[in-house]
Amino acid sequence: MSALARHVEDYLRLRRALGFKLEREGQLLGQLVAYLQTAGVATLTSELAVAWAREPDGVQPNHWAKRLGVARRFALYVQTMDPATEVPPPGVFPARRYRPTPYLWSHSDICGLLDGARALRSPLRAATHEAFFGLLAASGMRVGEVVALQRDDLDLDAGVITVHEAKFDRPRLVPLHPTTAEALRRYAAERDRLCPRPRSGAFFLSSTGTAIDRSGVGKTFRKITVEIGVRTATVHPRIHDLRHSFAVHTLIEWQRSNVDIDEHISTLSTYLGHVSPAGTYWYLSASPELMELAAERLHARFGAAR
Repeated sequence: MSALARHVEDYLRLRRALGFKLEREGQLLGQLVAYLQTAGVATLTSELAVAWAREPDGVQPNHWAKRLGVARRFALYVQTMDPATEVPPPGVFPARRYRPTPYLWSHSDICGLLDGARALRSPLRAATHEAFFGLLAASGMRVGEVVALQRDDLDLDAGVITVHEAKFDRPRLVPLHPTTAEALRRYAAERDRLCPRPRSGAFFLSSTGTAIDRSGVGKTFRKITVEIGVRTATVHPRIHDLRHSFAVHTLIEWQRSNVDIDEHISTLSTYLGHVSPAGTYWYLSASPELMELAAERLHARFGAAR
């Protein structure tokens, strides 16, 4: 094993111990080391890092910038042990952080999604996707968190889900509304009736009794959203938008109830599994209804003052 390959292992081990998963970074740094070995060099230079970063053709400069960012962070680490290592400068490639406009799911949209799931041909597949999408809409959990749920992670009598596979490896408890817990209880009974000998201990099962996978859920989601007319040539809802909609609708309900948002935003942050309220504020995007309610509250408080 080369010295650079050992540095990659140590770097990834150190950062993962701090809570970073670094799955993509692990792949890219392995490719970077292979690139340097092919070039016949043992020391990382800025020129080689930039050349490696822009290897993929037909992609946006933002993609090159992400690759170079991975190389740059690694170079900063290696330079502390090997002063000959060059750290690529920032800003080599123009990068813009693009966040797609979220689709805010209405109550009727969600009902349509669940109706579409119930209409799937396989009874177990239909029950699984109805419960899966329903839990996302009712709890705001991340897709990966729900996919990873095991049976022991749900205490439906207490109405609490334990999330182990959370972002940044931060486990948390997710309290459920009684109606959500009851819906999951009905699903579990139907799942066990349709698949008495499952091939997995996962809570959500596929039609073959194995754990569902994220790509399969995504394909089913796209199929249903087309069929119910939510997905069009210009509107492309994502499963993640159910989480976004949960957060926005929670804020709307707080506005309607005259809840002090600043005092309670940390509660929503904790529930969603965000590291800080700042992440929640950034995560939420305004809806026309939300802005109208906020304007009404401002007018009620300050409108009469002159």
